[in-house]
Amino acid sequence: MFSSAEEFLASGTLAAASCVITDVRMPGMDGVELQRRIKLVRPTLPVILLSAHHNADIRRQAIDEGATAFLYKPFDATDLLKTIQSAVNTAH
Repeated sequence: MFSSAEEFLASGTLAAASCVITDVRMPGMDGVELQRRIKLVRPTLPVILLSAHHNADIRRQAIDEGATAFLYKPFDATDLLKTIQSAVNTAH
């Protein structure tokens, strides 16, 4: 829905979001930094990170910093939907 992390943060959408799904690699702010900023404002908001690059260190860092899930591309759409449903149900 947004072309960058910065656009998302500036939109005011964060206050109403039930879950955030973001790519790790994006122009400007990356997904891990976006997650950090989200957690400062809404520590219990589920954040799901996606990546096409298998990097165990980045995955571990994201999970250690509170990511709800970290999925590698390509992923099964059903798995993503189940992950979102679980994240939203757990957060409420």
